[in-house]
Amino acid sequence: MSGFRDWQGRSDPADDVIERTVRQLLADPNAEFLLAGSPPAGVCQLRYRLSVWTGTDDCCLEDLFVEADTRGSDLGRELVEAALERARERGCGRMDLDANEANEPALELYRSVGFGSWSEVAGGNDLFMRLRL
Repeated sequence: MSGFRDWQGRSDPADDVIERTVRQLLADPNAEFLLAGSPPAGVCQLRYRLSVWTGTDDCCLEDLFVEADTRGSDLGRELVEAALERARERGCGRMDLDANEANEPALELYRSVGFGSWSEVAGGNDLFMRLRL
């Protein structure tokens, strides 16, 4: 997770905060971390929450990161496919994620496994919005 922070050009949160938070999440039955590579060179963080719209859990692919020297090796695809399998095993009705619109390789990967932003119900693109508190 620190590698993902560094790739984003950020200095916060500090390593000790990331470690403490990851340890807390590992104890949470509604969070999972998947690792890929030997030694691990990719990580995927999943979060689960009950949805009133499906009556099942939704899975949020919260973070996906592959170290620069292993990009293009399908490690990211393996992690996304493993995440989809975990969500199905847990009986999730949906999976969502957010990605930066300028990160075309990530968007291409997500689209290639079936993610999209078009909503048949609302007749437009779903948007992820954020407000920092």
